[in-house]
Amino acid sequence: MKIGIHEAKTRLSKLIPAALAGEEVIITKSGKPLVKLVPLENQSGDRPLGIYADKLKLEGDLLKPLPEDVIDDFWPPETDHALSS
Repeated sequence: MKIGIHEAKTRLSKLIPAALAGEEVIITKSGKPLVKLVPLENQSGDRPLGIYADKLKLEGDLLKPLPEDVIDDFWPPETDHALSS
């Protein structure tokens, strides 16, 4: 199917399932083919760390709860605002 770019913008949620089902979807501009909407191949395997690959080293148990003093540093001490008015 060929579809104009403006119509494709409004009908994208219907074009994606068509492309996933194997239908050829070509988006045009001024009647000229511009792009083809095609499904990605099934991607599997480990995801790379990207820009942090070989720059970031994680050690220890990341799921272990933080110590109370570290948690307390995230929030300022509570004050009684009712008394200050």
